[in-house]
Amino acid sequence: MKKWLCMISIGILMTSMTACSSGGSEELASTEKPVTKEGQTVVTLSMQQSNAFYETAEKKFEEKYPDIDLQIQITDDYQKYQKTTNTALLSGKGPDIFEISSLPIDDYVSKKLLLNMDEPMKQEKTLNISDLQMNILNVLKLNGGMYAMPFGFYLRAFVGDGDILENKNIDDKNWTWKEFEKTSKKLGESGTERRYALANDPPEVLLQEMIVDKYTEFVDHTAKKAKFDSPLFVEAMQQIKKMYDNKVMTSEPADIGNQMFYSTVLQSPADFINGLHLFFSNPKLLQKPEQTGGTRIITASRFAIQANSPVKEEAWKFIAFLLSEEGQSLQERQGFSLLKSVNEKQMNDIQEQVKSGTYKLPDGKAPKVSDEEFTQFKQLISTADNFAEADGSVISIIGDESRSFFSEQKSAEEVAELIQNKVTTLLNE
Repeated sequence: MKKWLCMISIGILMTSMTACSSGGSEELASTEKPVTKEGQTVVTLSMQQSNAFYETAEKKFEEKYPDIDLQIQITDDYQKYQKTTNTALLSGKGPDIFEISSLPIDDYVSKKLLLNMDEPMKQEKTLNISDLQMNILNVLKLNGGMYAMPFGFYLRAFVGDGDILENKNIDDKNWTWKEFEKTSKKLGESGTERRYALANDPPEVLLQEMIVDKYTEFVDHTAKKAKFDSPLFVEAMQQIKKMYDNKVMTSEPADIGNQMFYSTVLQSPADFINGLHLFFSNPKLLQKPEQTGGTRIITASRFAIQANSPVKEEAWKFIAFLLSEEGQSLQERQGFSLLKSVNEKQMNDIQEQVKSGTYKLPDGKAPKVSDEEFTQFKQLISTADNFAEADGSVISIIGDESRSFFSEQKSAEEVAELIQNKVTTLLNE
């Protein structure tokens, strides 16, 4: 239970707070391939922290390609990674493969520092392109090219209590936060016990999540401009404060049954059952108010190949291995798979267990899940297409500075101007 409450609170920051870096000295890119004493071609992979999936993948990959020595370099300093890796790349140095989620991808693409993986992906005989979740990969492209590859993904879901929403005419594809407030207030007061629309999170967390959902409306990284001093942002803060002031929402913990909606991060097919049915016996997947597009995609990490690397072909082989059925089926891999077949198999296995009564929730109970729900779950995976490259530093500024408005120390306009100035400075650094 505590784990899921934690996930609800911190999940929105997962879009950009994971990073990787190289811990060793960086050598200048050369036209000659580096080799070991045994004659193996050396490929360096830069990561910030140790990860069981990549350690297992390294072993399996080298078994399949004994002529390649994949060397994983680890550094645990997030800020050092950003600075040193950026400097190395701009000067033609750096690892062959590196985690790029927290780095200025747009700048690297415009400077032609990254390999476009579209062409090698089309030519790769070990991959079944038709089996890839292209709805995910297509929205991650930049300038029409695949420069940063994920090996799994998460989904941000908004869930309602199906029992209390039954026979209620809610157009969740078009509703606003004002309509959400009105509906929630009416539903929350209709029973014998007061129920909150959302609970457990302070208002600044809801604001952060709201901005991540509509990130491109407020931040233009290419033009290095922000729009937080706009009436739209001011109104968003005021709307959130009103919902908390009117007790439609609360930052206090709420017991199961006292909350009508919740926002959560689904990390695997099993979370469609464990997450949704843990809070509600009849959960209903909804679209979040004012959210445009489909379900939001979250990538924990993405990897790029340096365009100047002398071992681009060997580096691509590792990327292709991680996208293969063998790589995607490794037990240590986190998130939904980039292969439709892997996700389909996991969902079908869970569906059979639910039907037979052998599937148990974390609390030991057997969930009741209809075939229609499983169809909806599978459709959600195959149609998710909402992704924004949200900068974690920008989201942190919003959370830090907006507290003074929600605690009534500053006006919404003052806070909006302060956030606008800080984000503008950040974008132009």
